[in-house]
Amino acid sequence: MKDIEKEGFGRRDFLKSAVAGGAVAAAATAAVVTTQPAQAQPAGTAASGYAYLNLDEAAFVEAMVDHMVPADQYSPKGTDMGLAIFIDRALAGGWGKGERLYMQGPWKPGVPSQGYQLPLTPAELYRAGIAATNAHCAKTYGKTFDRLDAKQKQEVLIGLSSAKITFSDGLPVRVFWSTVYQTVIEGMFADPIYGGNRDKAGWKMIGFPGVIATHAQDIIKYRDKKFPADYTSISDMS
Repeated sequence: MKDIEKEGFGRRDFLKSAVAGGAVAAAATAAVVTTQPAQAQPAGTAASGYAYLNLDEAAFVEAMVDHMVPADQYSPKGTDMGLAIFIDRALAGGWGKGERLYMQGPWKPGVPSQGYQLPLTPAELYRAGIAATNAHCAKTYGKTFDRLDAKQKQEVLIGLSSAKITFSDGLPVRVFWSTVYQTVIEGMFADPIYGGNRDKAGWKMIGFPGVIATHAQDIIKYRDKKFPADYTSISDMS
């Protein structure tokens, strides 16, 4: 494992905390954002190969997923696993547009049991959070996140995850980070049909056989043994 992983984002720790991170994302409580919601990106300005992310945002996401999921003996790096593609598709789709969220207000601080409490769609939150993080990086290091070295990227990600970094526009750092973390985890382990988990690398890393994992009767028989099945995705069933 790389030395940088010793500083808090080790692969094993990252995977062990996946469930906890998902719970945090689901229960995140936000203060009201005092700035206006991020504006939708004008048509035709997405980076090449992306449906939502512009050039600066694509550079940020690609650098982030490659740092969080480096190539090693367990898996390819994040971009090679398709994590940036997964995130872009999620932001461009119904989830990113907030189609299942109540977006009419009033916008008041909530409690953890109330879940997401921002006047921003997830896509707008991602866009505003990337811009705010890059502004922090420019102020602190003199360059945007994608141009930082590994140690500096590590400092920024730890600062976001611990909320030691604050955004001057009032955007809640914890909610942004929880959303980012959630999408990275989902991209690693969702069915490859959604763009991430390319070549089923995430499933192979943890020994998950895919959509046919409905063999409760085999739990005892194959306890501590590799399940004897091919890794099967939705597209393999069609």
